[in-house]
Amino acid sequence: MILSAIQFRPPKGRPHAARLALRVLIDDAGKQGADVIVCPEMATTGYIWESPSELGPHAERPKGETYRMLAEAARKHAAWIVCGFPEIFVQPAQKSRSGKSMATLHNSALVVSPLGELVTCYRKVLLYEADEKWASPGWRRSVVPTEHGALVPGVCMDLNDEGFIGFLREMKPELVAFCTNWLEEGVPVHEYWRMRLSGVRSHVVAANSWGEDGDVTFCGRSAILGPSGEVIVEAPAEGDAVLVAEVESEG
Repeated sequence: MILSAIQFRPPKGRPHAARLALRVLIDDAGKQGADVIVCPEMATTGYIWESPSELGPHAERPKGETYRMLAEAARKHAAWIVCGFPEIFVQPAQKSRSGKSMATLHNSALVVSPLGELVTCYRKVLLYEADEKWASPGWRRSVVPTEHGALVPGVCMDLNDEGFIGFLREMKPELVAFCTNWLEEGVPVHEYWRMRLSGVRSHVVAANSWGEDGDVTFCGRSAILGPSGEVIVEAPAEGDAVLVAEVESEG
C-alpha cells in the first residue's frame, strides 16, 4: 500500500485557484502510485475566518466543485482521496422566519473512493477556538472500509479529543487520514502527535498547511507515521510538498 500526504498552503479565499493547485499535487501523488492521498484541513480556502458571513461565499455542499475535482482525480489514479473543505449543510426541515431552509457551516473532510464516489463527509467534532467563530461541530465519527483496511478520517483538533482517541483504540483502523492546520507552537509536533496517539496501532497520514494565515502560523512538518508512532517520511516546515511512502497493508 502506498500512502501520500499533501502539504499545501491554499491561496486565501480563492477556492478555484486552490483546487487547480491542489489537483497538480494530487496528480503528482497519483503518478507515484499512491493508493491513499490525504490533503490538509480547509484545503480550498485557508483557515482563519471571522464569521459565517465572511466564509459563507466560499463554502460548498459535499457534492460541490471540490468533490467533482477529487472524484475525477480519484478515478484517474484509482486512489482514495481525503480532503478538508468548508461545508455548508442545509437543513430543509428547519425553516427561518422568512420560510428559508436553515444552514450551518462545518469544518469537514470528504472521503472519495477510487471509483469517484463520495463515501462520507466527516464533520470535525472538537472545534478549535478559531473554528468557533463560524463552524458548528459535527456529531458522529466515521469508519470507511477500503481494500487496504478500515480508514478513519479526523480533522486537526480531533487529535486532542479523548473521544476520538478512544474511538481509534476501539475501532483499530489500518489508516487514520488526518487533515490538519496544525499551528506552530514551538514544540516538536511529531512527538506530540505520537503522545496523543498512544495505544493507537494505525498508519497515520498527517497533511498540514504551512506559513501564515491572519495572525497564526502553521508548522508544516506533514508526515506519515507508522503503527508504532515512528516517522516514516516528513515534509519541511515550509513549502508545498508531496510525501509518499510504501507500507505493509492488512487489507
